[in-house]
Amino acid sequence: MYIPAHFAESRPEVLHDLIRRHPLGMLVTHGAAGLDANHLPFELDAASGSLGTLAGHVARANPVWQQLRDGDEVMVIFRAADAYISPNWYPSKHEQHRQVPTWNYMVAHVHGRVRIVDDERFVRGIVGRLTKTHEASQALPWKMADSPREFIDGLLQAIVGIEIEITRLEGKSKLSQNKDARDLRGAIEGLAAVGRNDVAEAMQAAAPHAP
Repeated sequence: MYIPAHFAESRPEVLHDLIRRHPLGMLVTHGAAGLDANHLPFELDAASGSLGTLAGHVARANPVWQQLRDGDEVMVIFRAADAYISPNWYPSKHEQHRQVPTWNYMVAHVHGRVRIVDDERFVRGIVGRLTKTHEASQALPWKMADSPREFIDGLLQAIVGIEIEITRLEGKSKLSQNKDARDLRGAIEGLAAVGRNDVAEAMQAAAPHAP
């Protein structure tokens, strides 16, 4: 990934937070059939290994787990909020007409070594923890015990676990840090006006100066 210095994010704790808040990752692999990408929710264990460990599961019918070997290098891409930035939002555009459209975004690229875990206890634990995490905001959280045991047991037999030891983290927060204070403020206000407060607030937090 091309990362200009002013957009670089290398702090593990910041990238771990992005992963936790946006856990649907794109698992990119390269096997005998060539490049492949699978979109999977991951659990992050930041305390496991030097940079953390990701865990998830795939359908047994998905050939990816058979095409991979333990120790193969993989990449998982996690993306936070993104938004189009109109040059009309920059005050300097109306004076000099030297601004162009761009796109702001935040991403984390996780590089690591994969391990296939075809074990019922492992996948039961992953499903249980993912469910607990993502049901926490519900008024009445769903739990595995809400369904008949034989039904859950059958579904668990249909999935295979994967675990990824993180060996490298790359992050990019492209949030108009290279713009001057008034153009940055104009872009923040433009995003807020169209209801994109998520990206506007991220730009404000990342601002290298007070816009």
